Amino acid sequence: MNLFKIYTGRLRGFLRQMMNDGRLPAGLDLSRAVVQPPRDEAHAEMSSNAAMVLAKPAGRKPREIAGMLKEALAGEPQVRDLEVAGPGFLNWNLGPEVWLEALRPILRQGTAYGASDMGAGIPVNVEYVSANPTGPLTVGHARGAVIGDALAGLLEKAGYDVTREYYINDAGNQVDTLARSTYLRYREALGLDEARIPEGFYPGEYLKDVGQALAARDGKRWLEEPESVWLAPLRTFAIEEIMGWIKNDLAKLGIRQNVFSSERSLVEAGAVDEVLQVLEQRDLIYVGTLDPPKGKQPEDWEPRPQTLFRATRFGDDIDRPLKKSDGSWTYFANDMAYHLDKYRRGFRRQIDVWGADHGGYVKRMRSAVTALSDGEAALEVKICQLVKLTRGGQPLRMSKRAGTFVALRDLIDEVGGDAVRFIMLTRKNDAPLNFDLDKALEQSRDNPVFYVQYAHARAMSVIRHAGEGFAGVSTDPPALDGVALESLTDSDELSLIRLLVRWPRVVESSAEAAEPHRIAFYLYDVAARFHGLWTRGKDETELRFLQPGAPEVTAARLVLVKATATVVASGLQIFGVQPVEELR
Repeated sequence: MNLFKIYTGRLRGFLRQMMNDGRLPAGLDLSRAVVQPPRDEAHAEMSSNAAMVLAKPAGRKPREIAGMLKEALAGEPQVRDLEVAGPGFLNWNLGPEVWLEALRPILRQGTAYGASDMGAGIPVNVEYVSANPTGPLTVGHARGAVIGDALAGLLEKAGYDVTREYYINDAGNQVDTLARSTYLRYREALGLDEARIPEGFYPGEYLKDVGQALAARDGKRWLEEPESVWLAPLRTFAIEEIMGWIKNDLAKLGIRQNVFSSERSLVEAGAVDEVLQVLEQRDLIYVGTLDPPKGKQPEDWEPRPQTLFRATRFGDDIDRPLKKSDGSWTYFANDMAYHLDKYRRGFRRQIDVWGADHGGYVKRMRSAVTALSDGEAALEVKICQLVKLTRGGQPLRMSKRAGTFVALRDLIDEVGGDAVRFIMLTRKNDAPLNFDLDKALEQSRDNPVFYVQYAHARAMSVIRHAGEGFAGVSTDPPALDGVALESLTDSDELSLIRLLVRWPRVVESSAEAAEPHRIAFYLYDVAARFHGLWTRGKDETELRFLQPGAPEVTAARLVLVKATATVVASGLQIFGVQPVEELR
């Protein structure tokens, strides 16, 4: 049950009636007229912006439209305290019985509560992580992995048909360099000489494992062969080894993607040639010379005639080259082929989660997707800013074997996958994140994952104690569904109830904005209010959840406790975080 959606529907019904009887102009777009919680709960329980968004197209003053809606809503028996506020917001409360009854669907639906049909089964492709297969995943990769996976879970909760995808960048110079670096470690593993890593090669000691694995498999097979013979098989071997590490690290984080797409396979299948054919048919490529860029010169600029994509027609700053001077495709051309492939697989909505260093790539890829799909597909990009890992207030480097970066697997081993996932979602993706290892291990409200999981564990503890020590009080959801709830009258109880009932709207609004961090904020708020009730009960015995000698009050509060645990579990399920039964 989404009370805000229900009242949005009623409000729009009143507006349509006003258009039909001539009090408002016909044909007004009502899609932006919604009912939502006010920013300040002290003002009201429900608020509508309808008068504000319709005033200009209707040619009326906002407060005039708000007054008309107030008159219409006044006939609703459950509506209380109607008020036109400020420039034209309409605020009101509902009778307590409405909020109390709204608890029951939570128990009936379990963790499915909050699921929406908003997405209507529309296919969405969410591509995330997609780290180059040249080394282990880092803490920086972790943020994109978690945000992408949580966003996919959120969209699924909102009714979209989501495919989770990883794009393997296994073409280009970087994987050839990987193969050459592996060859040096392979020789080292065979005892020929200690590898001396030239500048521009991959220096990380993690490649020793790849070299040893290759030596164990192939012995001295490649020692006497020229590079032209061993480059391709060593490249394949190294990529497969490192992708195995990457998949294992993702699994430790609870991430399992549906599809792994290979850049090399697309290129070898002629996908880039197909891109050129599509662009030629639409007169979107030409041979020309780009002007020298102002400021820092990008890598893909060359002072010569090039095959160019007319990216400026679609909002980019300059047209973009598709071929390098050696005749090979640019990375951009390969990426165009990949996104065309996604479109042809049925994904008109594509979401890519990228690292902070890819911000300058957004406009050209959006232009490419629009051009290649003839406007039928759209690309959304989530840029994840950097993660600063600290302990005791000092920057931390955990992995000597990794070289210059902090390996994700070390972070997971240190604090656990649940903590990594939740903390990575406590800031919006485009804001820098400080990951404090000390806080991540604390059992306090400063550790958000502990604080939220503790709320679930506390709730489950209450339910267990009720089942063990209160005869005649059932903790099964079907039995609790029939419990009278009128005894839930304390202001903090009602505040928590209103917050729990808001969950379906939180899911929809978070999915609409594609911002999973909103779920983290919401869950923390739920935990804080539940812990607050618990703490009050320590001093005010009449507020304790379990009341000996008062089975009706106990049963009603068990409904609230069970609903709290259910909503917390439903939210953690989106994040892929375990809702623990007890904390030790």
